[in-house]
Amino acid sequence: MSTPEINVNKPKKKGMFYRFLDWIEVNGNKLPDVLTLFVIFTVIILITSAIAGLSGWSAINPATKEKIDAVNLLNGDGIKRILSEMVKNFVNFPPLGIVLVVMLGVGLAESTGLISAFMRKVVLSAPSKLILPIIVIIGIVGNAAADAALIVLPPVAAMIFLALKRNPIAGLVAAYAAVAGGFSANIIINVLDAMLAGFTETSAQILDPSYKANPAMNYYFLFASTFVLLPVAVFVTTKIVEPRLGTYHSQLPSEESNSKLTVDEKKGLKWATISLSIYILILLAVTLPPNALLRHPETGSIVVSPFMDSLVGIMFLFFFIPALAYGIGAKTIKSDKDVAEQLSKAMSGMGYYIVLAFIAAQMITYFSWSNLGAIIAIKGAEALQSIGLVGLPLLIGFIIFTAIVNLLIASSSAKWALLGPVFVPMFMLLGYSPAFTQVAYRIGDSITNTITPMLAYFAILLSFAKKFDKNMGVGTLISSLIPFTIAFGIFWIILFSVWYLLGLPLGPGSYIKLN
Repeated sequence: MSTPEINVNKPKKKGMFYRFLDWIEVNGNKLPDVLTLFVIFTVIILITSAIAGLSGWSAINPATKEKIDAVNLLNGDGIKRILSEMVKNFVNFPPLGIVLVVMLGVGLAESTGLISAFMRKVVLSAPSKLILPIIVIIGIVGNAAADAALIVLPPVAAMIFLALKRNPIAGLVAAYAAVAGGFSANIIINVLDAMLAGFTETSAQILDPSYKANPAMNYYFLFASTFVLLPVAVFVTTKIVEPRLGTYHSQLPSEESNSKLTVDEKKGLKWATISLSIYILILLAVTLPPNALLRHPETGSIVVSPFMDSLVGIMFLFFFIPALAYGIGAKTIKSDKDVAEQLSKAMSGMGYYIVLAFIAAQMITYFSWSNLGAIIAIKGAEALQSIGLVGLPLLIGFIIFTAIVNLLIASSSAKWALLGPVFVPMFMLLGYSPAFTQVAYRIGDSITNTITPMLAYFAILLSFAKKFDKNMGVGTLISSLIPFTIAFGIFWIILFSVWYLLGLPLGPGSYIKLN
């Protein structure tokens, strides 16, 4: 995708909240480029690790009772590790391979013209008022695919907004917020539910060795959360984010967003639809039957299965197969050389991201090596315990505390492995079920996902945004995402409070209070 020449007209807003967002944007855009910013963060982490290591900063892991010491990364061993594992950190950086593989499929779909034709068909046939809610609900449900949804949906949403003559950055951040900020809301049980339930069970067994958790124990609450966050995300996008971003005037050819489909494009879309339908039928055939290929070979589960492990490959083929069929049908692909050329073209725009991924990989890895995140989380949990709050204020305090820790440790399972053994037994002693503690954790774990730089996909989002506005800065991006964080936090806590006050069940056989 080429960077369009743009002219953005921003309306003046005088409300206090808009002035706050403007302050974030102005001051955030004064910061260095995100590449430089990550280098600075890396240096700070290294220096802090040295200070913490030399001063003997440590904490006791509540789960294992083992001592966690801050690790000095600037001593002899640390420097040797930094130099010897630099390539390993980069190659093993999870988003690197995922992004490049998925973007191969998305890039081919774009370069052949499939996405452009599909967008124009959507604009010409679908009610425009339904498009944003559809994007949001796909994002919330799509978080079951985790990494793949964070990569695929934001740029596609941006292009849909562009075709609708709306600001594409608004579509980009709305989709990202739906997936990342609504990470724990869903209408289907997924691998994260199973993973967190395992940690919750282990934590609860500290007090009750017979306690058993199940992946569906928060299902009712998370299902309801989906339909609370949906209108909130739509409202924030249309009433706050889009007005602030202003009108987006692109100098892209008008026919790209307005013209009717040509005969070749209609043929290409037909071939793409047929090929995608065949692919989905094959996928269902190897997934749905009881002993299907992509189910767990022993349990028959889909939640924990080869299917979930194969989501990146599945998403790649989901775009690649119809893109290839479209290209042949629309005559934008005439030989294998065209395929190779268009795949190369798709990857040519990923240079900035690759450099960014290299620096982000080092920064996040060093932070993990230093143990600073784990120690800060444990010390913070101990401080929260000592405050003396009880009842709903304590639970809300736990949500806010988790949201703050999430800015430092983006991994949901890693945080819960540290916090679960502290808070699950603590709340059990106060009469609350482990399932309810997990619900509170999951709210805090989600709401700051949109703005934490420790979630590697934030950097990817910025690289996507620069394709639509080469001058996009960190401040503009964060000021567009913070309204989602605030609104999701407020309405999710309200839902949580109502659930608490009414004593509603959290899931099948799961309740707020212990029996």
